[in-house]
Amino acid sequence: MTDPQEPAPPGKTSAPEEPVSGRAASRSRRARALLPDLTPWRHSRDFRLMWLAGVVTNFGSFLTFVALPVQLKDLTGSAAAVGAVGAVELVPLVVFGLYGGALADAVDRKLLITATEAAQGLLAAVLLADTLLPHPMVWPLYVVAALSSALTGLQRPALDAIVQRIVPRDQLAAAAALNGLRWQVGAIAGPSVAGLVIAWAGTGWAYGLDTATFAFSVACGLMLRPSPASHDAPRPSLRSIAEGARYAWSRKELLGTYAIDLAAMFFAYPAAVFPFLADEIGAPWSLGFMYAAGSVGSLVVGVTSGWTSRVRRHGRMVVLAAAGWGIAMALAGWAGSVWSVLLFLGVAGGCDMVSGIGRATMWNQIVPEGLRGRLAGIELLSYSLGPQLGQVRSGGVAAVTDARVSVWSGGLACTAAVGLLAAGLPALLAYTAADPAGPSARPGAPDPAERAGTG
Repeated sequence: MTDPQEPAPPGKTSAPEEPVSGRAASRSRRARALLPDLTPWRHSRDFRLMWLAGVVTNFGSFLTFVALPVQLKDLTGSAAAVGAVGAVELVPLVVFGLYGGALADAVDRKLLITATEAAQGLLAAVLLADTLLPHPMVWPLYVVAALSSALTGLQRPALDAIVQRIVPRDQLAAAAALNGLRWQVGAIAGPSVAGLVIAWAGTGWAYGLDTATFAFSVACGLMLRPSPASHDAPRPSLRSIAEGARYAWSRKELLGTYAIDLAAMFFAYPAAVFPFLADEIGAPWSLGFMYAAGSVGSLVVGVTSGWTSRVRRHGRMVVLAAAGWGIAMALAGWAGSVWSVLLFLGVAGGCDMVSGIGRATMWNQIVPEGLRGRLAGIELLSYSLGPQLGQVRSGGVAAVTDARVSVWSGGLACTAAVGLLAAGLPALLAYTAADPAGPSARPGAPDPAERAGTG
């Protein structure tokens, strides 16, 4: 070994020792590389407005998400009555999700987003008014739940479709990570605050705060720049919806993202059995932590998501993350201590966040502008139906076995299904992001496949 103080042997050069200040700067750069990429926030005024509106309105919506079943329980004392909320929400979400996708391609997306946001605020006000009655009624809770689900179906495709217009192509992964982070903040803070508000002040205050958050988000929506439909956009119809479905079927890498997400949620979304799992491991006090653990894991990924902007193989990213979700769920079912269960649920949530970033990036890179709304409607079904059906699967398996078996068997089935889908759809694993400096790198630029007419 050469002494660092001696001259280097002939023909060799000795690398100068990095100064302490240089090493500190290098560590600082590596640390910053893990932080979320804020480029979309800094460069796009409309993205900032939508992000701020989303943080506030998601927080308020989670207040109502907790308050409504609590009020139903207080009014009826029936678990079946509370569970029926999911049933009345499902059909409107499916029907209006598909129609909302076609509508997002045919009208100004800014107007559609703002109008549905204002309507959601009115529904929150209806819940507040019902709560203030001397004898609150039950039926308005179901009507509001169904109408709110329909409005979500109308709005969400436009929210997803507008991102590609306001964020350059090379910033889509960063935008997806920031949007996921926005949702996780609401998913953690909203229920936590809701529990305190309801316990100390009642459900009326939760509904009132939710109404106020919608007022803020509508104000932000009105400040967005117009986002009109193209002059040749088709009118919303079954034919236009079918056109979007045919495009999705023709792009196997896109089809793979839908199928992977459906499989992961159907087999390994065990939230319905968490109350039973908490009892089986002798820790009923941990139920709330079980519901929050996944969101905490997602939040950790969100605040360290800078690396996702440098990923190019997004198809492989989706497959590996979905398989990781299944493995983590299986480990949660096998775990013996409550802290191990919570750890693996958190890991699962982190994997889900990674998968979501990959899927959102692929959708925004692949789908042509003229079909973006309709494909967002199909996407809405892929990530909404999976958890609903997963609740049924996990509850059914737990009913004939137990909660642990339901959780670990679903995780293993998820991992196997992801492997089979990846093998059957090689285009998904092979997908690589296009050169961000190419002609489609500008926000709103047409997709090269769309210009070529190849779909």
